[in-house]
Amino acid sequence: MPFPKRYLVQFGPKETQHLFADILVIGGGIAGLRAALAAPPTARVLVITKDRVQQSNSTYAQGGIAAVRSPEDRFEDHIEDTLVAGAGLCDRDVVDLVVREAPGQIDDLIRYGAKFDADLAMEGGHSYHRIVHALGDATGFEVMRAIIDTAKKATNVTILDRTFTLDLLTHEGACVGAHVQMRTRDSLLIWAKQTILAAGGAGIVFRETTNPPVATGDGMAAAYRAGAELRDMEFMQFHPTVLYVAGLSRHLISEAVRGAGAYLRDKNGKRFMPDMDPRGELATRDVVAQAIVRTMESTKHPCVYLDLSHLDPERVRTHFPGIDKVCRGFGLDITSDPIPVRPGAHYMVGGVTTDLHGRTTLPGLWAAGEVTSSGLHGANRLASNSLIEGLVFGTLCGRQAGEVAATMPDTFVVPRLEGRFDPETGGPKLDIADLTSSLRSLMMRNMGVVRDREGLEEAERQVAFWGRYALRREFGHKQGWELQNMLTVARLMIWSARQRTESRGVHFRADFPRRDDDAWSRHVVCPAGLPDMPPRG
Repeated sequence: MPFPKRYLVQFGPKETQHLFADILVIGGGIAGLRAALAAPPTARVLVITKDRVQQSNSTYAQGGIAAVRSPEDRFEDHIEDTLVAGAGLCDRDVVDLVVREAPGQIDDLIRYGAKFDADLAMEGGHSYHRIVHALGDATGFEVMRAIIDTAKKATNVTILDRTFTLDLLTHEGACVGAHVQMRTRDSLLIWAKQTILAAGGAGIVFRETTNPPVATGDGMAAAYRAGAELRDMEFMQFHPTVLYVAGLSRHLISEAVRGAGAYLRDKNGKRFMPDMDPRGELATRDVVAQAIVRTMESTKHPCVYLDLSHLDPERVRTHFPGIDKVCRGFGLDITSDPIPVRPGAHYMVGGVTTDLHGRTTLPGLWAAGEVTSSGLHGANRLASNSLIEGLVFGTLCGRQAGEVAATMPDTFVVPRLEGRFDPETGGPKLDIADLTSSLRSLMMRNMGVVRDREGLEEAERQVAFWGRYALRREFGHKQGWELQNMLTVARLMIWSARQRTESRGVHFRADFPRRDDDAWSRHVVCPAGLPDMPPRG
C-alpha cells in the first residue's frame, strides 16, 4: 500500500504560531547566506538553520573555490574541464554561466572580508592552477566566517539557528513557506512570498563520509514530499582520500594534497594511479575513487596510502596546517608517514531539479547549492566547483526571488491548510540509532563506489521494509525526522541507481561497466511515488 503521509508532523493553523517573511531561506551554508545577501534590502529575509549557522558542509570545505584568476587561464578551459568531469551530463549553459560569474563572486567575498592566499592551487581534473584557497586548507571556514559576519550585519536579514525544517508548505500548487520546530521545541508556521531551499546534502546516509552530522538529506526529502522534481539521485560523489584509522572518526584529506604532488600507493608501496589513468593522481574524483577500490580489493587491504615524503616538508606543513594537525593527533607525520585513506561519501551531485535561474518545478520554491541538481556537475563534480555553484546560484535565487516577492501584496492570507493524518501508533518501540546505523552501513555496502544489480535489489528490499514501519510513524524529535528523511532519500537513490544500467561519472555498475551514450545521455527523474513512499504534492 502506498505510504499516506504528506507531512512528518501533524499541525493545524489554529494551534500553531505564525511568522511572515518576504523571503524564507532554508539553510545557512554558503548558498543560503549568499541568497540572503543578494535579496533586495527592502525585503524581509528570514534564514533558518538546522544547527548553529557555522555548522554546514561549506564550513568544512578544505580545497577551495575554482575561478579563472590567472592570465594564463581562460574561461573556455574551466568550462571544458567541467564538461569533461561531468561525463556528458552537464548543462553547458549552466557551466558557462557559473564559470564566467566565478571571478566576480571571489571579489564579492573579498569585499565581505574574506582573506585568500596569494597563490592559486591545482586540483584533480583542472588543466590550470585556478583554485582560490584560504589559510592553506581552511577555505570553507574563512569564507563562511566572512559571509556570516556580513549577513549578521544586514538589517533586513534575521537568522534563526537550531531550527529544524519539518516540511515545506504548499497551497494551490505553490510553495508558501515551511513548518519548522524551533530550539524551544515550539512549532512555527512560516509563511513566505518566496522560499529558497539551500539545505545542503545527504552524505550522512552513508557510514563512511566526510560530511558533518547535519547532512541527512532533509531538504531533498521535504522537497520530494512537497511535489518538487528530483533527479540524478544515483550520483553521490565519493571523495577518494578520507583518513582511515579504524575505530576513529573520519577526516577529509583535501584534493589539494594530490594537487601539490602527493602519490597514492598500495599496501606494498606501489604507486598505482599511473597504471589506471594517464593523469595519475590528478585524474577526476570518480576515476581515483574507483581505482582505490579496485586496489583495495586486489591487495585485500582496507585502505591505500597517500605519500608526501618526497615533497618539501616545510611547504607541506605551511599549505596543509589543518590536515597536519589532524594527522598528528593520530600519531602521523604527514611529511614522512604514509597516510591511510579510502573513499567516503562527500558530495551529492543529484537533488532538486533547478533551471538556469534557480527555479524548481514547484512555483514559489527556488533552490541553490548541494540540495540541487542544477546541471553544473553532470555525473561527477569537478573539484572545487561546489562553493562557486552555491555562490552563483545563491545570488541568482536571492535577486530573482526578491524581484518576484516585490510584486506580491504585503497582505498575507493564511490558507485553510490542515496537516492531519493517522500515524502508526502500535508496534514495538523503534531503536532509532540502531536503524540509522543499519541504513548507513547498507548504503555504504550496496550503494558505494561500486554497485551491481544484486546489491541494489537487496538494498531496495531492505529500505522498503524499514520504510513500511518507520515512515508511517510520527516522531516528536529530530532523530526520528532525520531517519525518515534518510530513508526517503536512500530509497530514491537506490531506485535511480537501478534504472541507470551503465557506468558514468560517480555511478559505477560492475554489471554494466561501460558508458552507454545511446541509451543514457539523459537524466533519471525520480517518480512521483514509490511503494511505501510518501506521495508527492
